[in-house]
Amino acid sequence: MPKNIAKYFMKCRDVYGCAIPKNMDNKAMSVDNMSSTVSINGDLNTASTLKLAENDVIQRNKLNEALGRSDTELYIPSDYRDKSIGTPDSGALLHLLKSSLGSGILAMPMAFKNGGLVFGVIGSILTGLLCTHCVHLLVYCSQVLSVRTKRPSLGFAETAEVAFQTGPPRYKYLASFAREFVHASLFATYYFGNTVYVVFMAQSFQQVIENVFHFDLNIRLYILALAVPLVPLGIIRTLKVLVPFSAIATAFIMFGLSITLYYTFLDLPSIETRDYIASPAKWPLFFSTVLFAMEGIGTVLPIENSMLNPHHFLGCPGVLNIAMTVVVVLYASVGFCGYLKYGDTTEGSITLNLGKTNLAEVVKVLVALSILFTYGLQFTVPSEIAWKRIGPKVSEKNQEKGYYIMRGLMIMGTIIIAIIIPELSPFISLVGSVCFSILGLFCPAVIETITLYEEGFGFMRWRLWKNIIITILALFALVSGSYSSIIEIIHAYQ
Repeated sequence: MPKNIAKYFMKCRDVYGCAIPKNMDNKAMSVDNMSSTVSINGDLNTASTLKLAENDVIQRNKLNEALGRSDTELYIPSDYRDKSIGTPDSGALLHLLKSSLGSGILAMPMAFKNGGLVFGVIGSILTGLLCTHCVHLLVYCSQVLSVRTKRPSLGFAETAEVAFQTGPPRYKYLASFAREFVHASLFATYYFGNTVYVVFMAQSFQQVIENVFHFDLNIRLYILALAVPLVPLGIIRTLKVLVPFSAIATAFIMFGLSITLYYTFLDLPSIETRDYIASPAKWPLFFSTVLFAMEGIGTVLPIENSMLNPHHFLGCPGVLNIAMTVVVVLYASVGFCGYLKYGDTTEGSITLNLGKTNLAEVVKVLVALSILFTYGLQFTVPSEIAWKRIGPKVSEKNQEKGYYIMRGLMIMGTIIIAIIIPELSPFISLVGSVCFSILGLFCPAVIETITLYEEGFGFMRWRLWKNIIITILALFALVSGSYSSIIEIIHAYQ
């Protein structure tokens, strides 16, 4: 707010003929108090939190221009957040890198196997740009909708709900459905993602035991045995208890990735020995795997909402652009060199190609343990979503017991699904095509379309056409990726 509130209202009057409130002094007024008294052109009474979104944007911009302010400074959401625990830009960058640079990078060589060297590099860059743009859409819409509704922050599902609530009247009835749809997508993404990790751990332990002890067992028995450590680790609800496990897991994955990259970049053959462009029939598997590896949209808004300077998240260079540049370059490099090194023998996780040396076996175990120790943390998202629906139906005295029973049963569900589909490569592609195409591409495109519906889509409605193209790509990835993955699973069973 301007220090001299009288000058502020004089500017309002000069631009719009606003009525100057009586009994006004020079004391600072809050945004909410000011909004309850100002009326622009007699139409905008900002006491109603949603009325601001419905007013003519051009008029609002004129007011801001006269005041020397930007559009979002009518209400700055970050001013109403708890900054005592805020994250600096560097911390947000590290969080974003940590959420994106996970075990998915180990699947990139397999993606290049389905794309080829040249196609893989170009496809990784384009997919990275697409994922970055969709994250940008989600964060931008969350910021715009926070201003409209005067709320400090919005989550993914809340952003979808508020977009429809403040959007065109004929679509407002879909607000609750949009919220539940995002919740369901988040649940499926994290739940089946954990199932993929179960298969990965089982294959890693199986390979090590077979190589070291020459003990041959069916992969499904290893998956079933994983229930012993997964259930007690997975039902832990207090995140503070999981901190030591996360610290150990981070150390393990960093060491494992370092050794894996060392093996991957060592003694690379000539690029002429590999396909530059794979068969088009395999391209859906490529895009599905890259989506699974790169997409981390579920953690983006919590990171942005926790920043001291959330306006630094977007823009150029911005925290998002820096993080995604690092992710795309590193992922493309690992995918390129991994496929170049191992060719058609490339496994679903590059660690499974490391050979039978003692160091290689240690890496496989450490990477598997890192996933095991973070399983409970990753399982928090789907379990909390499920408990919001189940919890109210459980009696008060059985709340805690019911929560742990639900979480235990959900963990066993991942075990059962992994037993049914114990093939890592097509399973990763299936999860990527179904879950990440919906959550990472489809939802942000729809949210931006509804958010900007009343304000317009720019020159020749280019934003609308752009979002239609993203939606078509998401549906194509969903259908073609699912079909190709299911065919691969059927072949694996045969």
